[in-house]
Amino acid sequence: MARKRYGRAWTFIRKTYAAEHPFCEVCLSEGRYTPTEAVHHIKPLSQGGTHDISNLKAVCKACHARIHGEIGDRWSRKVKDYASDR
Repeated sequence: MARKRYGRAWTFIRKTYAAEHPFCEVCLSEGRYTPTEAVHHIKPLSQGGTHDISNLKAVCKACHARIHGEIGDRWSRKVKDYASDR
């Protein structure tokens, strides 16, 4: 059985982090105000990352898809779909 990485604790952390960071941190650094739609793990849990706030980034769907597309993991097929929304 796979190790469970997400649960109630993650839900609380994600909601709290998103409330404290209401705008996508990537877009904000480029001067755009885009609402946060996801909380991204900078270092994936599968690679030893944690839910610590130093490992989190508030992102919009487009930036989240682009990040995963650039690292070539599970979302790489969806990058074009979200990138066209920007």
